Amino acid sequence: MTRKQSAVSRLTLEDIFSNRVYDQKGFGPVRWMKDDAGYSTLEGEKAKELIRYDAQSGARTVLVSADQLNPEGKADPIEIADYEWSTDNKKLLIFTNTERVWRHNTRGDYWVLDFGTGQLSQLGKGRPPKSLMFAKFSPDGRKVAYVSEQNIYVEKLASGKAKKLTRDGGGPIVNGIFDWVYEEELDCRDGFRWSPDGKTIAFWRSDTSDIGTFYLVDNLSGVYSKPIPLPYPKVGAKLSSVTIGVVSAKGGPARWLEIPGDPADHYLARMEFIPRSHELMIQQLNREQNTLRVWIADTKSQSLTNILTETDNAFLDIHDNTRWLEGESWFTWTSERDGWRKLYRVSRDGAQILPITTDDFDIVRIACIDPLGGYVYAIASPENFTERHLYRSRIDGSGPAERVTPVEMPGQHAYQMSGNAEWAIHTYSHSASPNRIDLVRVADHKAVKLLQDNRPLRTKLGKLKLSTKEFLSVDIGGETLDAYMIKPADFDPARKHPVVFFVYGEPAGATVQNHWEGAGGLWHQYLAQQGYAVVSVDNRGTASPRGRAWRKSIYRQIGILASEDQAKVARELLRRFPFLDASRVGIWGWSGGGQMTLNCLFRYPEIYKAGIAVSFVADQKLYDATYQERYMGLIESNPNGYRDGSPIHHAKYLQGKLLIVHGTADDNVHYQSFEMLADELIRHNKLFSMMAYPMRAHGISEGDNTSLHLRRTMEMFWNEQL
Repeated sequence: MTRKQSAVSRLTLEDIFSNRVYDQKGFGPVRWMKDDAGYSTLEGEKAKELIRYDAQSGARTVLVSADQLNPEGKADPIEIADYEWSTDNKKLLIFTNTERVWRHNTRGDYWVLDFGTGQLSQLGKGRPPKSLMFAKFSPDGRKVAYVSEQNIYVEKLASGKAKKLTRDGGGPIVNGIFDWVYEEELDCRDGFRWSPDGKTIAFWRSDTSDIGTFYLVDNLSGVYSKPIPLPYPKVGAKLSSVTIGVVSAKGGPARWLEIPGDPADHYLARMEFIPRSHELMIQQLNREQNTLRVWIADTKSQSLTNILTETDNAFLDIHDNTRWLEGESWFTWTSERDGWRKLYRVSRDGAQILPITTDDFDIVRIACIDPLGGYVYAIASPENFTERHLYRSRIDGSGPAERVTPVEMPGQHAYQMSGNAEWAIHTYSHSASPNRIDLVRVADHKAVKLLQDNRPLRTKLGKLKLSTKEFLSVDIGGETLDAYMIKPADFDPARKHPVVFFVYGEPAGATVQNHWEGAGGLWHQYLAQQGYAVVSVDNRGTASPRGRAWRKSIYRQIGILASEDQAKVARELLRRFPFLDASRVGIWGWSGGGQMTLNCLFRYPEIYKAGIAVSFVADQKLYDATYQERYMGLIESNPNGYRDGSPIHHAKYLQGKLLIVHGTADDNVHYQSFEMLADELIRHNKLFSMMAYPMRAHGISEGDNTSLHLRRTMEMFWNEQL
């Protein structure tokens, strides 16, 4: 930079996306120790060391020094990307040298540090470098299981000898991990579980033979193009055939659980051992994802008992809030069975289902379940859907929920709580202020230690004179929707200002949130400094804590109801605020928001004059089966919904200006959507602009200068059209 930061009074795209001047700092990663009295974190400029802090006294202890991370014969210490303690805290499992598989860095190398001997040993010797995934200690800490090249291994730490437990992995057969759609849409990562006694391992096996292969094309790596095969089940196509097996940790043949239902037409979405038992709890979804069966599987007798079945006339979500209580005679369970997302306690046989959270509002997520203290702590926001606060409810279901977050702290709060609910790492932000992170005592919410306040960033932001994000309620006739507006920096109520709507609109997210948005929010502030008003609306069906009916109103009509809501709000705001120029209205969105942009632009050309659609789905039949069928139903039962909700079938109505943007290596929403829409627009003689980013994925962030170039391209389009 050629000028001092102190002189900056206006945002630049270079500072936001290239120089990263306004990136906020975090703290951690943090792990609460097993005694709940302290937490560990990584510290150090060059070589990260593992440090423990006592929550009460603040005392700092070096648990693992850089010297302990220096393997014999290596010049530098290994870098800790992730770590796991053995049950007795005498060994540390270290993940390092990682590389990305789909969304996350899940493949790499693993080392074990033995505190008794001081020895640092690499696992998987003889295996290809950076080929190990999801390594986990056995319960006694003497062995480690991991996946390498789609097979499961168990390695004895004393001898370094590894036993191959599965042998058919490779090609279409996947053991101990998942295919693309399980990871992306069901949030499944590691696909095996140690039994509590350490004698067996239960694992998922996926046969992807029948999944259609989609080919990404790499045109950058050489003179000839390189096809990249991606097994990817599209709407109506065949899914992986997924089964669960149990194998001895000593080796031998696997025994397969015969779970009712076609394994290629159901999802085995969750599987965990019940503590102190040889039984598994398995959650099975049907393909429509409107019936969830909970099975208890005895791994010795291989008997199966269906203890609970959830049904919905729309769709069901998977939750990870199961906690066993009272000697494993009860477990916690999340359900929307009474119209709100609540937590229940269910008897082991499923005969009794009793509410824990009894108030008529949604829990957003569980922060802590504390059986000894008798409370469940959950994030909720019953009074303001744009905010998030901590509440607690008695596990026995008596009495109303109590708010823990102070009422004088509007915005959004996140809590990483100790197991005994005494302490929490508390992260707080609102729309005008980046994260502040404190260690708090939960009982009185008193901050006892400041961990990160982002003061340098706050100072920089203070000099920018950013526009206020104003939150609005908009009545569209029978429904009141949340929206926000950022007025232009040079706002004059007597003038007409161009307006850009930012949209997402699908069930996976919400945009109208009172929290710090980082670079994405500063992009909208930059537009405001260029003279634009920026507006965003959460239509019905978005991920807002407004109850089951709100979220599921979008069922079987993705793209239809949402674009109608968006158009109604746009009309109302243009009527309410005369300073918004109805002749200069733009709309933009990414992914599902890109699809929504196209639907709004094509369906309501009298409102929207220009649009930018990034990484969009043009035809819902092109997207993955698990996501699209969850919200639209099976295509044979809803062909009109799939057609009417897909913007490609309305492209002929384009009247305004359109810029479409896509990464050619998008493994999530394929470049195919981009090309098919372009072909349809050409067929109807519709003029438009297009920008393809070679070998960029769904986030269009890979490669030099990509993020800045994308925003410059978008800015140029807005300036030309609005």
